[in-house]
Parts: sequence; structure tokens; C-alpha cells
Amino acid sequence: MAKRDYYEILGVSKSAAADEIKKSYRKIAMEFHPDRNPGNKEAEEKFKEAAEAYEVLSNPEKRAQFDRFGHAGLGGNSGFGGGGPGGMRMEDIFSNFGDIFGNDMFGGMFGGGGGRRQGTRGANLRIKLKMDFGEIANGANKKIKVKKHITCQQCNGSGAKDKNAIQTCGTCGGSGQVRKVTNTFLGQMQTVTTCPHCNGEGSTITQKCGNCKGEGRIYGEETLSLDIPAGVQDGMQLSMTGRGNAGERGGPPGDLLLLVEEEKHEFLSRHDLDVVYHLHISFPEAVLGIQTEVPTIDGKAKIKIPPGTQSGKIFRLKGKGFPSFQSAYEKGDELIEVNVWSPQHLTTEEKDMMEKLKNSPNFKPGPEARHEREERGFFDKIKDVFGS
Repeated sequence: MAKRDYYEILGVSKSAAADEIKKSYRKIAMEFHPDRNPGNKEAEEKFKEAAEAYEVLSNPEKRAQFDRFGHAGLGGNSGFGGGGPGGMRMEDIFSNFGDIFGNDMFGGMFGGGGGRRQGTRGANLRIKLKMDFGEIANGANKKIKVKKHITCQQCNGSGAKDKNAIQTCGTCGGSGQVRKVTNTFLGQMQTVTTCPHCNGEGSTITQKCGNCKGEGRIYGEETLSLDIPAGVQDGMQLSMTGRGNAGERGGPPGDLLLLVEEEKHEFLSRHDLDVVYHLHISFPEAVLGIQTEVPTIDGKAKIKIPPGTQSGKIFRLKGKGFPSFQSAYEKGDELIEVNVWSPQHLTTEEKDMMEKLKNSPNFKPGPEARHEREERGFFDKIKDVFGS
């Protein structure tokens, strides 16, 4: 089943400001919150779907990526855990959006959900990813080693020496929140704030892990296996949720942001979805015609140059270009521009032959040559190819 548009899910326009997006999400989350809809799977899925939409649209980088490329621009990894709404966990939602769930919204109203939170979220990780033409055209699985914060295996991310070294916070009683009642002329007013003693985690550590010094993570190296979709372009940024730096003390990980760098091809150049190859042939080959091989993204292809081909003529190999990142059915072509090479050094015998040919009627430009427009650019000629 295809994913719905995130703006449609939240009921806002594409030009909506951040405050409008947040307000709309609060309203939808209130309506479909699990505490208000116990046992209602449909409401739970809508709650998760709205959380995924907000997770993307509240992040300027992810929103820009979604606006430009749709769901494909998020690398198939939108939402927590990369699994879409059905794969999201409630604790992830409450942990990531504590500013929405932690205080006045659900903490005092429903008595659960968003009070206690995990540790600090990990920072995003940005890396450059070099890809050649073949990898871009076909998609690729890239294995790369990165230096980043990883979960401490000794304490399993808790930051504590052992399970007995973690105790419930005495200030908030494990809720992660403290409530204060103030008497005003309007009556009693209750405010809920994050517990200052445990920073909202609901527990404190009495003895820190000796390996990570209580952080729940260490700086190390990790090998990442990344599935990159076909059709990406130079400068495109892919966002992969949860593949960045590990969070502190069990906090959610940051995202991995991949900046695509397109490596130059030895023979081909790129123009949008098309690839361009400049074929150089000799004057006799242009006159008599030849059959030759040209390089393509995936190897080589044979092409026939008919007799009398003019310099600047463009031939097309249909479907030999790049696939579209946004459409599985759109694919570019390979455009081959013929350039007739004129020799700069001739022997006496060759010069004599050219002198004889120079005055031949067949070697003088005919009316069709005079009707050609002057200084026609390469992309003007492309129009002739696609219009033929």
C-alpha cells in the first residue's frame, strides 16, 4: 500500500509554517492517542502515521528532501526504525517528541505516555558517499566504515555498572516529571515540568559503567551496510533514520545524512537522465559510413553510422541513460554526437588526393547545407533527435 502524502496526513499546505504543522499534529495526536482509544488498532496506526509525518515535516532537512523527491527522497527510511507507521514504537514517539507529549498535553491528562523519557538523542551523522555511473544507474549496496558514537556493549547503553546500580529517582518517583500546584485568583493551577534531578529519565545511576563512564555509549568504528536506490544525483542528500550517533544512556540514535558525490566517467557525461558521448570519426568514415562500438553505462553497444553523416549529428540509444529517482518507469537515453575529425598533418600524396576531391561536385556543400541554421548548439540538435 502506497504511503500517503505527509502534508495530507497532517491536513496542512506545503507552505505551512512550523508552528502550524506542530499545532495540527497536536490536534491529530490528541484525537488518536492510545489512551483515548484503548484497543483500537486503526486509531493507533493513525497516531503512528501522524507521528511519522511530523517527524519529517518538523525537520527542515528532511522536509526539503521530501518536498523535492517525495517519499523516495528519504531513502525508504522515513519514520522511526525505517519501517513506516506499522514499525514505529510508542516509546520512540514519546521520546522524540517530548516537547509535545511531556508537559501539558498528555502527562497530566492521561496519566501515562510521555512523562518518563530515555536519555539524550544522538547527533546526526553526515558523510559523503561517492558513487560511479553504474551504481547510480542500478542502485547499490555500499558498505562503509564510519567513526561515530556507538552503544556501549558492556552496559548495553544504560550507563550503569550493573542493573543494581540504577535506582528510581527520589524527586519524581520515576515519572520523569514534577508537578507544582499554584494558587491564583482563578483557583488552583497545576504545572508539569521535567524533573531537574534525573532530567526526565525517571532514574539515576549510583555507579557508572567503567567502560563508557556513564554515557551509555563510546566513540568507535562501525561498518554500515547501506542500500542506495537507483537514480540518485550529485548533491542529493539521503536521510536514513536511526543510523547516526548513538544516544546517551539509551536515548534514540540520530539520523545518517548521506551526501551523494557523483564520480566522473571516463567517456560519458551526464545531462539530467541522459548520458552524452562524443564520437570522433574520420572524414572517410563519415563519407562511407561505419559500424562501431560506443561505451555505455553498463558496457558497450554497437551503432551504425550511415554514409554521408554530418559532423554534429546526434544519434540516440533509447533507454541507455539513468532511471528516474521518482518514477520506476522513466529512464533517460544515451545521446551520441558525431564529430568528424580533420587531420592536421598530411603527406604529399594525401594532399594530392584532397586537391582532386576538392573540386569534385559531390564534395561541395549542397543546398541542404546552406539551409542549416548557423551556430546551433548541442541541445538544439537534441530537439531534432526527440522530435524525429
